[in-house]
Amino acid sequence: MGVRNFLVEGVSGTGKTSVCDELWRRGYQAIHGDRELAYQGDPVTGVKVSGSGHEHHIWDVEQVRALAADDSQPLTFFCGGSRNFAMFIDLFDEVFVLDIDAETLHRRLDRRPTDEWGSKPAERELIVRLHRTGEDVPAGVVVDATQPLTQVVDQILDHVQQARTTGHGGHPSGTAGTGTAGTGPAGIAHRGQGACC
Repeated sequence: MGVRNFLVEGVSGTGKTSVCDELWRRGYQAIHGDRELAYQGDPVTGVKVSGSGHEHHIWDVEQVRALAADDSQPLTFFCGGSRNFAMFIDLFDEVFVLDIDAETLHRRLDRRPTDEWGSKPAERELIVRLHRTGEDVPAGVVVDATQPLTQVVDQILDHVQQARTTGHGGHPSGTAGTGTAGTGPAGIAHRGQGACC
């Protein structure tokens, strides 16, 4: 769907859905990956599995590739998380990782409806652990998502524009872990290989 494609990632509760809605409101092609591309499957083979486990929440790789190859839109943002991002991370010109502090995370999870993922104690415990370790998200440009939504999206778009005019950006490696982040354009931090959220 885009001449240039971007992934907006982050652990549950960091605001991926809200960012997607705001990008769409501003007229950008924005895909809710967790609604439009996701299913329960093996992260390596893609074979569908029964149940609803976090570790099997994956995106349809062929569908992602088809959407990314369609150049009818100048920019396309894929928003959401998947356990098989390594299978298609090479398609993106940049990855943005939304990041919030633990207090904000807990406050947002407190407001979740009882039927939404993350509202149950075991699910919440997993989200908190993944937030602490950063093990579940790819490497990318870390965006402070504790800011007002409009400012979060402004920073993403500013970075996209700066990367276009300077020729920077490129395909991330898709690794994550425990490194440090440096400061980049528009006050955005860059998550290096092995960086924690």
